[in-house]
Amino acid sequence: MSNTVRLAGAPLEIGVLLLSPCSPLTLGALIEPFSLANAARGETVFECRVFSCDGKPVTSPGGLPLPVHGGLPADFSGHAMFVAAERAESSVHDTTLLPWLAALAGRRVALGGVHAGGHWLARAGVLDGYRATVHWEALGDFVERFDAVIASQQLFEIDRDRFTSSGGMATLDMTLTLIEQWVGRDLALRLSERLCLERVRPATERQRVPLAAQLGGQQPKLTEAIQLMEANLEEPLTTDEISRYVGLSRRQLERLFKQFLNALPSKYYLELRLMRAQRFLQRTDRSVVQIGLSCGFSSGPHFSTAYRARFGITPREERAQYSQFGGPDAAVGAPVERDAGR
Repeated sequence: MSNTVRLAGAPLEIGVLLLSPCSPLTLGALIEPFSLANAARGETVFECRVFSCDGKPVTSPGGLPLPVHGGLPADFSGHAMFVAAERAESSVHDTTLLPWLAALAGRRVALGGVHAGGHWLARAGVLDGYRATVHWEALGDFVERFDAVIASQQLFEIDRDRFTSSGGMATLDMTLTLIEQWVGRDLALRLSERLCLERVRPATERQRVPLAAQLGGQQPKLTEAIQLMEANLEEPLTTDEISRYVGLSRRQLERLFKQFLNALPSKYYLELRLMRAQRFLQRTDRSVVQIGLSCGFSSGPHFSTAYRARFGITPREERAQYSQFGGPDAAVGAPVERDAGR
């Protein structure tokens, strides 16, 4: 995590470029936290301006016009510029937008992309060598087209001076995380409380990619195998058992997993169990031991070792960290999922 960058008395200039159509949710998730930060501090911490390629209002998917401050600012040299886009296909703006983005990068302006905004940054060549993400619906095309970009399935990515979000509420998570880095943790906590957020999701969380979309509906055996895994997280099946249930040899099943998911069945299964454990640690009041058992780990040390290997911290550290940043123990009245068996 980067150090706080704001100097006392010097507002951070933030730009947001909207490409039509643009969702009001996307725009709000980007600029509302900055506006609330100013109100919370009683001073101008951020100066935000919204732009379009031609200086005209941008239309939302529902036909609502979104006003802007003007067209592409030729001399923008603020702290960061975000590109918010719902679509990734080519447009008439290519000849002006792509060179403009490259020029911003040359002036060391930090660049962000929201939803499909990462596509435009990648097309301008300013994401080469950076980790980046886009919405899961566009991720496959993104990976194929931009092999110089380190694509991920995370909710958002913050890699040095490049920030990308998968869209939707992940944009709010990213914006609050950036405010924490740029101004401070206390302000980010106050904003999350003001927005009634149970928690700010970290960049390490992956997008929930629907299986049918991920596999294209063309691999029923693979889909069936994963459904078996998801239905048996507390008492995991062996790879041989899964192979037998779906009517494939172990080698055939492993080949399918490697081809479409780039992982062996056992590794993918472990990932499902660990992601479930993380959700339970963050969203329930079950004990660490109970969570380990419910996710198929027969012993505490085994659970702790596997969890640390995946997330870099132990289950107990995960719970303590989450409690400090808006978790169930950090705020009176925060919703907690209760274990029905307790």
